Amino acid sequence: MKEEIQEILEKARSSIRAAEVLENQGYHDFAISRAYYGMFYTAEALLLYRGLSYSRHSAVIAAFGKEYARRGDFDPRFHRWLIDAQDYRNQGDYNFSPSVTSEQVHEVMTWAVEFLAVAERYLASK
Repeated sequence: MKEEIQEILEKARSSIRAAEVLENQGYHDFAISRAYYGMFYTAEALLLYRGLSYSRHSAVIAAFGKEYARRGDFDPRFHRWLIDAQDYRNQGDYNFSPSVTSEQVHEVMTWAVEFLAVAERYLASK
């Protein structure tokens, strides 16, 4: 696996760990953002594996859907989770009053951990 892909995956792991710390401190809006970024970096790493790179979040999410979910390399639920996590992240980042619940943070963190684990297994098998 390319060093750059490994670095992106490490950033995904770090982002998920940061989400856990933020959640434990009660910073739900910020925790959900970090959990989303863990998923986003994971998707970026997978796309880079195929030689693809995008500058917009929407492009990364759409390309992951096209390259991995629609082709059957990944369960389509991961694409759905990525879309939903971005929606939660937008709520947390752009609403000025607390808008994300502890349950939502926990759900997105669970998705992020599973997505990263499946992606790492997938890339290790290649």
